[in-house]
Amino acid sequence: MAFGRFSTGRKKRPVEPVTLKILVAGGFGVGKTTLVGAVSEIRPLRTEETLTEAGRPVDDLHGVETKSTTTVAMDFGRITVREDLVLYLFGTPGQDRFWFLWDELAQGALGAVVLCDTRRLEDSFAAIDYFERRGIPFAVAVNCFEGTARFPAETVRAALDLDPEVPLIMCDARERESVKAVLVAVVEHALTRAARTREPVTT
Repeated sequence: MAFGRFSTGRKKRPVEPVTLKILVAGGFGVGKTTLVGAVSEIRPLRTEETLTEAGRPVDDLHGVETKSTTTVAMDFGRITVREDLVLYLFGTPGQDRFWFLWDELAQGALGAVVLCDTRRLEDSFAAIDYFERRGIPFAVAVNCFEGTARFPAETVRAALDLDPEVPLIMCDARERESVKAVLVAVVEHALTRAARTREPVTT
């Protein structure tokens, strides 16, 4: 029987991607919703509501006076970094009154991005402290807004009192490739830290 006309090669099995959860956190108005939307390959889920006069006593609008909406639950997006790696992005609400949601969103997260605005660096302290206390690996991304002063990474790192191992990246939250570089840095940092904790202790 002739088999020459039949292909003996097997079809390559489709790769089952690893899915990882990444949080996007930071102060009010730093660009978290913009960042998620810039890279998401699906239409991002947003829970934005219009700012009202009732919220003015509790929402600090200093430096973002033109902002008219706020995230009240989360933003959600998805990006395929490689054929075998998919990231699910969860943007946290930035205002103090919604921080009770953070614990729920943080469950199962591999790591986090803390997005910063150099005009309001103090707004980043709470997010940095949150992830440090819970042992969640994170990277700091400085959103370089147009018309704002630019500072060297070393200056920002010192102002935020970051540990040397924490990645700090300058980015544009509107640009897909810029945001993708931030996400890759978070994943690499988290995996490196995880591998280090699994290493046996030698004496």
